Amino acid sequence: MKIEFLTIAQKELADAVDWYNEQADGLGNEFIDEMDRAIRRIAAYPKSCTEIESDLRRCIMARFPYALIYGLEKDRVIIVAIAHLHRRPRYWIERLD
Repeated sequence: MKIEFLTIAQKELADAVDWYNEQADGLGNEFIDEMDRAIRRIAAYPKSCTEIESDLRRCIMARFPYALIYGLEKDRVIIVAIAHLHRRPRYWIERLD
């Protein structure tokens, strides 16, 4: 299954990696590793994560307080947001248009 990121979701990922790298050497890479595990889980079982809106799902990362918000379209997954779980809830909803 093909995985695509909205441009703004890519920026959220880069910002999170930068922030974690500022906290401790290598922590940003650990974040990327955990993100990769979540993406592989989504690719293997795209409908296994909780549906939070019509056609939108949330995959919670195991170690970090983030979730991947994604939608499904035929043979691809579209990552809408890399959402921090302790910040403004549902801020990404406007991206659905």
